[in-house]
Amino acid sequence: MAIHLRQICLVARQLQPTIDALTDVLGIPVVFVDPAVGRYGLENTLMLIGTQFLEVVAPTEDGTAAGRFMDRIGGDGGYMVITQSSSRDVQESVRANAAANGVRVANERDHGWYRLFQLHPGDMGASFFSAPWVEGGDPVGRWPFGGDRVWMDKRDQCKATAITAAELRATDPEALAKHWAAVAGREMNVQDGVPGYDLDNVRIRFVPAGDQPQCLAALDLTVDDVAATIARAKARGLPTSEDSVTICGTRFNLSA
Repeated sequence: MAIHLRQICLVARQLQPTIDALTDVLGIPVVFVDPAVGRYGLENTLMLIGTQFLEVVAPTEDGTAAGRFMDRIGGDGGYMVITQSSSRDVQESVRANAAANGVRVANERDHGWYRLFQLHPGDMGASFFSAPWVEGGDPVGRWPFGGDRVWMDKRDQCKATAITAAELRATDPEALAKHWAAVAGREMNVQDGVPGYDLDNVRIRFVPAGDQPQCLAALDLTVDDVAATIARAKARGLPTSEDSVTICGTRFNLSA
């Protein structure tokens, strides 16, 4: 039952300044703009991180779900964890697990060679969880939400080459980790005192929210040069530490 992290979606009030910061600091190319998100009152841009994708969406009108989400978390931040189911059977297992754990399907569309499948953030807690299926099931292959194959010739332009973990804030980290793991058909476990579970290419971990709202709060990235990435962030006046930078309300933890 293979499930790979394929895409992370962030949400921002202003799209272009956020894209400018991400592409400059992380050294990642823009690969696709999807006009289909207009039906949700949004605009977007997708960037490439190796064979995974970082998307930013921004509202273009009032009353959008993305706008309400930003109101709830108090600004820009992490919005969706988007995985790839290796087969239709795997996707159906996620559906069954979701129903067994009281999680509603928020959005679903079958396009023949791929099927979109999103679970409701109100039931998942912290963010959307999406597990689309794509014909062939190749976790480093074609990806309809990134323009199918248009990104493939830009892989050598990526200074950030992989997303290796996603971190979600939770009021009860262990309980939410168990919930997410159950939906994905995995076992919750604790590493270095932090609860989470493992997909086939990433760790999903859960940390205390404290007085902050539940949301997708951080990503671990592999980059070609940590110091150079931090220097580019400092030049833009962005919040940094020795090995992290915060952009779009999201902390990017960097390692080479």
